[in-house]
Formats: sequence, C-alpha cells, structure tokens
Amino acid sequence: MNAILDQLKALSDRNRLRIVAALLHANELCACQISEMLGVSGATASRHMGLLIRADLVASRKEGRWVFYKLSPTFPAHVREWLASPLSKDPEIKKDQSRVKKITGCNECDPTGPDLL
Repeated sequence: MNAILDQLKALSDRNRLRIVAALLHANELCACQISEMLGVSGATASRHMGLLIRADLVASRKEGRWVFYKLSPTFPAHVREWLASPLSKDPEIKKDQSRVKKITGCNECDPTGPDLL
C-alpha cells in the first residue's frame, strides 16, 4: 500500500502532474527542458523529479552533464489511461505541450552542443 500512496502523493502536485503529462507525450526530456517548461529553477525541478523517481513513476539516465527523464517502464498502465484523457483536454497541459515542442525543437540540452548548465 505504501507504493500506491507514494504514487498518489507524487501526482497530487500541480507541477509534478504537468511533468507526467509532458512525459506522456514526449519520449524523454532533459532536466533543463522540464525546468523551462515549468518556469521554475533547476533545483525546484530536481526536487519534483526526485519525488517522481522515488514513487517509481519516472526513470532517469545521465549523459555527460545532462540528466534525461522518461516515464518509468513500471509506470502503471491503469494510471496512464486514467490520466491521459482528462489531461489532454486541460488548457494548461495544452500550453505545456506547445512549450515542450518549442523547447525540444532547439536542442538546448544536446550533450554535443554548448554547455548550458
């Protein structure tokens, strides 16, 4: 039961729900892209990502100085289905999706590109 409670707590925050919604549509996002999408500092985004990782909703990988996040392979399918429809209709989530398209289009977090972190 603790795992379920951890997942529900992790999803109970607006910004963490926005992150999950973004990751439902994007295969993978860099920490800087998540921070920019949310409009928060890197430290704040990192704290949110830590909670999502501990709840086993998100997985991370490090490539050089960059950390990339995606939904965990064990992300519950029923939670994905439960969230997908209402989130896709939310105006804030739609704005986030547009921002993510813009952010990922410029490859700011490309490890071969300039050092932005």
